[in-house]
Amino acid sequence: MMNKGTNPPKMKTYILLFASLLVSGLAFSQVQNDTLRRSANIGFDRNGNLVSFKPETPPLQQIAGAPKAFYTFYWEFDDGTYSTEKEPKHAYKNKGEYDVKLWATNQYDTGKPPSTRPKKVAVNDITSEAGDIASMDENLDLMINRDPIPQEEMVVVMSYKNANSFVSSGKLYLYYNERQFKADNFELTDSRTYHGERKVSNSGFALNEKIDALDDTYYAAAKNELLQIHTKAIDTTERNNLPLTMEESEAYYKKSEAFEFDDMQPNEERNVFFTMKTTPEMIKDTSAIITVRSIYVPDNNSSKHKVKDLEMEIVTSHDPNKMSSNASLMNYRFVRFKTFKFKIKFQNNGEGPARTIRLETDIPEMFDKQTIEVTDQYPECPICPKNREVAYSCLDTTFTKEQAIFTYKNIYLPGSQQKNVKEYDSTKGFVKYRIKLKKDFHKKKTKSRTAIIFDKNEPIITNYATTRFIPGISLGAKVGYAITPGRDNAKEYFAGVTISPFKSYRGYLQFELFGSYAEFQEFNQFTEQTPVDVFINSYEYFQTATTRNFTGYLVPISYRYNLNNFMAIGTGVQMKLDITNKTITETNGEYSLIIPSEGQVIRDDTQDTFTRTETNCDCVNFRTGIFAGFNIGFARIGPSVGARYIYYLNEDNQQIQLYGIWKF
Repeated sequence: MMNKGTNPPKMKTYILLFASLLVSGLAFSQVQNDTLRRSANIGFDRNGNLVSFKPETPPLQQIAGAPKAFYTFYWEFDDGTYSTEKEPKHAYKNKGEYDVKLWATNQYDTGKPPSTRPKKVAVNDITSEAGDIASMDENLDLMINRDPIPQEEMVVVMSYKNANSFVSSGKLYLYYNERQFKADNFELTDSRTYHGERKVSNSGFALNEKIDALDDTYYAAAKNELLQIHTKAIDTTERNNLPLTMEESEAYYKKSEAFEFDDMQPNEERNVFFTMKTTPEMIKDTSAIITVRSIYVPDNNSSKHKVKDLEMEIVTSHDPNKMSSNASLMNYRFVRFKTFKFKIKFQNNGEGPARTIRLETDIPEMFDKQTIEVTDQYPECPICPKNREVAYSCLDTTFTKEQAIFTYKNIYLPGSQQKNVKEYDSTKGFVKYRIKLKKDFHKKKTKSRTAIIFDKNEPIITNYATTRFIPGISLGAKVGYAITPGRDNAKEYFAGVTISPFKSYRGYLQFELFGSYAEFQEFNQFTEQTPVDVFINSYEYFQTATTRNFTGYLVPISYRYNLNNFMAIGTGVQMKLDITNKTITETNGEYSLIIPSEGQVIRDDTQDTFTRTETNCDCVNFRTGIFAGFNIGFARIGPSVGARYIYYLNEDNQQIQLYGIWKF
């Protein structure tokens, strides 16, 4: 019997336990949500029109084994200017209310970048002079506040300058989402202008008649030059044929934005800001290089314009030490004589300057180390002389069996944690080089990375830069002869096509479709005798049955493996279906008269018989088999010969195929 006197305390205990678990669960959920929703705030101190800004950021979540985590900052002051300092000071020219924006990027941090709401800053008095500071070396520049990560927001800043000695009006273009990628990499969510730039259609240009009526010869020559734009390491370039540049850009990019501007003063500098959100479908290869392009037409009355391509590396976390390449996806048919670009990015995150930086870079076997050429670098310095020590700054390149080693000697690269260092870009560096393939290389994926060593510190290992080939399609022509051991008088010829990846290195899948003509004969001999009185009428029959087939063969899938350049083996499933089946039967009967009592046989040719019948079979004769075989010759591409044994699962007669094949 239950003791009712003890029940209430137990019930109270259960209720308290349930409530405790519920509160703990809610608290844990709240902690997780708070972690996911990290945010940074904008703090500021205003003195008239001079405003000092200070970010208020959440704690960093250090990546284990990585250098010390830190933030980088990008500020927009809502008057057409920006800063990358941590705590910038900005003097506004005019009174008003400004929506200041901040993007804080967490380096070496496991979480997402914190979100920040714009902060309104009211300027009621002009107490300090806001002077224009000329900062542009080129007339056109592009920069981003952070590397692209799928489903994160980034800002592209297009800066342009009027280098003319007169007031001018012109156009700006931004191209993005390269056509070589199936999905869009970016979604343009916002564009911000501050000098009256107007968004216009990209379908036409404000040019005079002289430019529109370009000579055909000039157009063709310029086109050949312009089409090289994506095969070279290019910075800001000046061109004269705007319609051609537009045509090439439209062919290379899916989307674009166009703006007109007016009344730009000599030496005036302006900025246009674009907020882009990377799409979930963007390419995930973290060693791939993607680009956006800007075109700047300084004067509507002139054909001259500037083109700037900005290269970006896709990342999975914000790590300034990175390796990337434009060889992430190659077409094997056309790569032999191409040159490929690699880029190594690094940042000194120490509390002091780095004097020596050593980049130990893996060079995959398929590339020729002797063709390496450094095309760009920062810090900028000359190449070191061979076999001689120097006291000046230089970049030395040496080789081991599997690596190229780039060593900056006698340099000064500030540390991001160093006192009085405000510009984080000054703590970054890079080496860009190009390299060719070896004469003998195979179609296989490679991976390489770089060990970055600042002075005598422990090496920092970058991500892998991968190279891979698109599968490509190889069509093959196949002819051969089939032997059916169970039939002595059989012959079969076949021809067809094969489809497989182009010049695969080792294993690959292959599809085949071919038809055959087959003929085989069967012989029979029998005797019919009819007694009549003392005679016997006798017929001896000789019968030949000739069967002729047209057959379709299908190899829906087979696995092939290249042992080397000249030998391959394979196995798979083969299906066989008779398309037509005709049997022609010819019977010859030889007549004889037999007199048994006399033991005499009398031949009578006049009574011999001959019959011929044709039979078409409408029946479906479908067979499935498995096979194994080999090829000898040029196994990957070109001609070869082979043999294949097929074991049919629902037929007594098996088959051996001898064939020749040529893959293109």
